[in-house]
Amino acid sequence: MLRDIVTTDDNKTLEFAYVLGIVFALVGLGLEIYSVLKGVAFDYQGYGIGSATLIAGAAGGKWIGRPLGGKDGSS
Repeated sequence: MLRDIVTTDDNKTLEFAYVLGIVFALVGLGLEIYSVLKGVAFDYQGYGIGSATLIAGAAGGKWIGRPLGGKDGSS
């Protein structure tokens, strides 16, 4: 089941955005638990905005680095 969540349609290739989203969600939950145990406030909105910005930056970098032209990179 976990493989279906983090892979593409072929169930073999890891999808970077899915894996990153799961990692950010787990880290956010961990930070929330830590902040409750320590008695400090945790800004979930700021964390979410920062996480979304990192994912958007990674997607933008992947888009900028794509080959131009056909599937083999030729013009």
